[in-house]
Amino acid sequence: MPTSTKKRSRTRRAGESAYGLLLLGRNALVALVAAVLLVAGFWTSWDDARHAMFPKDGTRGTMTVEKCADGRCTGPFVADSGGSAPDRVGIAESAVRDVGDRPAVALKPGTEDVVRTGIGGVLHTWIPLGGALVLAALVLAGGLRLRRTGWAMGLLGGAVMVGAFFTV
Repeated sequence: MPTSTKKRSRTRRAGESAYGLLLLGRNALVALVAAVLLVAGFWTSWDDARHAMFPKDGTRGTMTVEKCADGRCTGPFVADSGGSAPDRVGIAESAVRDVGDRPAVALKPGTEDVVRTGIGGVLHTWIPLGGALVLAALVLAGGLRLRRTGWAMGLLGGAVMVGAFFTV
């Protein structure tokens, strides 16, 4: 027995296509937002992370924290190797424990700013990327329904931030 199929109207097919395009556009926009978050987090982190991660690129040494004010700590810097280095340097207050701390640091070329080295310093410099991973996880899980990917990204970002907290 033959079954009869009725062809859908042109208007209905166009409506279904338009709805599909809207869904595709929404997904593309959500993916773009997640990508912008991740790129911004990486870009922000990389400026400090490259100095903390690659020892041959700059001057390494030790800083003694003497004074902290307005989110910044300053103190004398002693370079590991001979060379020209400023006498006093500054570091973010969140990268040191308290006054009197003597962290191993790397000097940013052309500045009097230093970043902490070692595992704690590397994790500390990647905190902006960790935060971006957590935010992008929410966008992916909520907007694109990629729950497993969202959980993985969120846990990875949280691990970076918690690791930095405990190692600094």
